[in-house]
Amino acid sequence: MSLDDQTSAVPDDGAPTELRELAAAHGVLTEYHRFGGGIAHVSDATLVAVLTALGVAATTRQEVSQSLRRARDDEWRTVLPPTVVARQGDVHDLPVHVSDGASVHVWVELDGAEPEARPHELRRRRDLEQRDVFVTPREVDGRTVGRATFAVPDDLPLGWHTVHALTEGQEWSTTLVVTPARLELGDDIERDQVWGVLAQLYSVRSRTSWGMGDLADLADLAWLTAHQAGADFVAVNPLSAAEPTVPMTPSPYLPTSRRFGNPIYVRVEDILETAYLSAADRSLVEWAADPVRDLDTDAGALDRDAVWEAKKAALEVVHTAPRRAARQAAYEAFVESQGQGLQDFATWCALTEELAGAPWPDELRDPWSPAVAATRERLAERVDFYCWLQWVFDEQKHAAQRTALEAGMRVGIMHDLAVGVHPAGADVWALGDVLAHGVGVGAPPDMYNQQGQNWSQPPWNPRTLARAGYGPYRDMLRTALRHAGALRVDHILGLFRLFWVPDGMRPTEGTYVRYDHDALIGILCLEAQRAGAVVIGEDLGVFEPWVRDYLASRGVLGTSVFWFEKSDGRPLPPEDYRHLTFATVGTHDMPPTAGYLAGEHVDLRERLGLLTEDAQVLRAQARAERDGAVLALSERGLVGDSPSEREVVEGLHRYLRRSRAALVGVQLVDAVGERRSQNQPGTDTEYPNWKVPLGDSAGNIVLVEDLFDNARLRSLFAAVASAR
Repeated sequence: MSLDDQTSAVPDDGAPTELRELAAAHGVLTEYHRFGGGIAHVSDATLVAVLTALGVAATTRQEVSQSLRRARDDEWRTVLPPTVVARQGDVHDLPVHVSDGASVHVWVELDGAEPEARPHELRRRRDLEQRDVFVTPREVDGRTVGRATFAVPDDLPLGWHTVHALTEGQEWSTTLVVTPARLELGDDIERDQVWGVLAQLYSVRSRTSWGMGDLADLADLAWLTAHQAGADFVAVNPLSAAEPTVPMTPSPYLPTSRRFGNPIYVRVEDILETAYLSAADRSLVEWAADPVRDLDTDAGALDRDAVWEAKKAALEVVHTAPRRAARQAAYEAFVESQGQGLQDFATWCALTEELAGAPWPDELRDPWSPAVAATRERLAERVDFYCWLQWVFDEQKHAAQRTALEAGMRVGIMHDLAVGVHPAGADVWALGDVLAHGVGVGAPPDMYNQQGQNWSQPPWNPRTLARAGYGPYRDMLRTALRHAGALRVDHILGLFRLFWVPDGMRPTEGTYVRYDHDALIGILCLEAQRAGAVVIGEDLGVFEPWVRDYLASRGVLGTSVFWFEKSDGRPLPPEDYRHLTFATVGTHDMPPTAGYLAGEHVDLRERLGLLTEDAQVLRAQARAERDGAVLALSERGLVGDSPSEREVVEGLHRYLRRSRAALVGVQLVDAVGERRSQNQPGTDTEYPNWKVPLGDSAGNIVLVEDLFDNARLRSLFAAVASAR
């Protein structure tokens, strides 16, 4: 008999059902606030599907009862918690569960010597003191279990340590992560407002690109905007890995792996070994480039597949070139530093390439199977090729950041971390049950996506992630933060709670699942501090009021978009903006400002059938929004009477420069007068998402070398640079 036959959402006496108690015990919301007001009540079917994805049995009343009993005692079944995350400067209580009356000894092994100690005083072990805290013992699985409470001291160094417990002759261990109480921000961010440029890198091409923007173009963009406009950062879309074969998923927010990079962004000529190719091999590289060189000035949709096939052929030639001893040693050191994760990713790439779209045999679906081990050995050359691609990508990513800083930028390159990964990608294959299966990440309906969204990415499973010591999360962050002056975390609200949509259900049938935000944000701050990077959280959408205050208390900047910042229905005054925020006029999910002012976000959604409200009503609202913005600018003397489109765009950016925001970003599309959206949420094939090349208001292609020949760009950058 199914659960639906045995339970109801709310019993007659008004008490919650066991199913809803079980959901609450595992952080699954049984109701949530709708956008615009009202409460959404989550169905039993959704709760069962989400609990199943968490690994909690809940398909029958008996399973629900058993799982609920287990949940109540779960933490008492293990001697140590799955992972302990503590803040430096705070004493953290550590619960240790042992047989009632048994003694236990607990200590910490540090991952490095304490920095304040003298060489002869270096200590790698710290014994923990037991606190005088009485907790009533509990009967668990037929035995009496007691809880001893130990104090994790407030002076442990930042880092990844190990807690050990010895009781009844057996030793247990778990990960202890000591995180900064607050991410240390540079004086420039704390004291001064800095501004920079936002670009979709694939769209920003030069005369030497291979049909789409790459890391060499990024370095040039950083140098130009720093030297000629005084910008302090360039923010780009996620450069995370896509498929190693065509067709390549166009969305940079749907990568196959968030840990590794997409070698389509590598500039082949900038790999050192390219200079030493034989004449024959150099000809092969040039021949590979010929079909895509002309694409740089093509105003049509970007052709990633053609670009990748050309680059891949050239990169295979360069990969075979001998490397000097120092270069080979550097490559080997990189491979060793990336560990098993890189080997698994490269193996997945080699397997994907060999299978060429055919279904994966069952024996290859488990990365730890003997079949995969044998295949990895057989495909060793291809595995090495895909490891090498990550090395050259990393080198060129480093070069872009170095160029930005040497040009005088105070931040440099701001990289972007997507909210999730492709459901059939490398991370899903390699990470196993650390990601939840049978669900996708999405969002409930809001004013811009009235049907809700399902982005299809499988989310972290909070239970198994903690049992893994947050290692996969840490490794992902470390790669994302390598050679980055800042990291934008897409949908950072997902580190607090994520909207899960069960497979086969509509976005309106999903619900939120809570995460241990103290752990996830703390680890993010730790890794960012070690990398010397600023963190910006995209905290737009539906969120609980305390979340933004929490992020600010940890030193994580929020996100403010002019069109979303309102006070009594009017644009929020600049002096009322949050200080720790990254302020922009629009986002990549909206038309550029020129298009937005013209109401093209309504026209496009109407053409694509995405509206659930009357188009004329929405157009009237868009006109009123524009008029309100122009009035706010006029009241502050930022535009005159009957301002032109260009004057309004410049006025909006000057408005943000008068705000308290720590960072202000100028979208490159706004600078050149582009009107076309890069992405229309809620569409797949209906619109050329993530394929629109950088162009001006007339649709003419704008190349990197020609950026500062664009009068509109020079005018906007001058207005922004002089606005403070």
